[in-house]
Amino acid sequence: MNYRKFGRTKWDVSEIGYGMWGMAGWTESDDIQSSKSLDLAVENGVTFFDTAWGYGEGHSEQLLGALVKRHPNKKLYTASKIPPKNFKWPAQPTYTLEESYPAEHIVAFTEKTLKNLGIDQIDLMQFHTWDDNWASREEWQRAIEDLKITGKIDAMGISMNRWEPENGIEALKTGMLDAVQVIYNIFDQAPEDVLFPLCEELNIGVIARVPFDEGTLTGTITKETTFPDGDWRSTYFVPENLISSAERADRLRSLVPKGMTMAEMALRFILMNTSISTIIPGMRKEKNVLANVRTSDGVKLSKELFQELRNHRWDRIPTSWSQ
Repeated sequence: MNYRKFGRTKWDVSEIGYGMWGMAGWTESDDIQSSKSLDLAVENGVTFFDTAWGYGEGHSEQLLGALVKRHPNKKLYTASKIPPKNFKWPAQPTYTLEESYPAEHIVAFTEKTLKNLGIDQIDLMQFHTWDDNWASREEWQRAIEDLKITGKIDAMGISMNRWEPENGIEALKTGMLDAVQVIYNIFDQAPEDVLFPLCEELNIGVIARVPFDEGTLTGTITKETTFPDGDWRSTYFVPENLISSAERADRLRSLVPKGMTMAEMALRFILMNTSISTIIPGMRKEKNVLANVRTSDGVKLSKELFQELRNHRWDRIPTSWSQ
């Protein structure tokens, strides 16, 4: 496993992290399987784990807390997210700060997270949604200062709304945030335009989420793919999205090098970008943990392949099903 600096925090984090959304609230979630996969990740050098209160109303946080307790001699970086007070994802320009992140709500849910984790301080707390209309408001900024002064958090960040990588730029410019989490993959390259250069300038840690485009870039989703009732992906991959996503994935199949999977190629594409501090693929199964961590070996894609993949950029705008 290779490690990267996480912005100005002085942390050295594994460049392959662990996204824990799939460990609570999805179909087929299984705590025993989840714990085995988490332990396997630690054994293979993963040190950055990202969860949220919204993942099973704290259940995923409890799984992370148990993991930390099982590995007391290893520094595991814990990251979670505060849900908006109105519990609506993503944030809309019409939502006020009072509806979403009043100071008392920020503090209360940080304390809930600490209780779920069973620790006194979390390394990184994040706003789970964001709208830059709130950027200049002092209430959230003072809440962050208080949480740092009292030692409840070490660093603070925001998770950008899907396909809105610049809706958060003003918040980052306040200097109050240490990290940003954003969708970045072969298709979603828009963060390179404005967000990543700003993060480089301000020395802000960057977490790349949704590296597989919710599964499209694993190469396993086709136009005929269906999902069980209750699986979030059944509402995301509506026909309009499923067909266009599968068609774009098909165009990539001939580019996958011999001996490599599309998922591996997708991760290696992201690792080529030095703005990224860590990638957080979801890894519910042990075989996926092993496959993902193997990409952190320093081997780069050829320049020719990398440039070809850049041509598959797909700029999208939020819509009713994108959530």
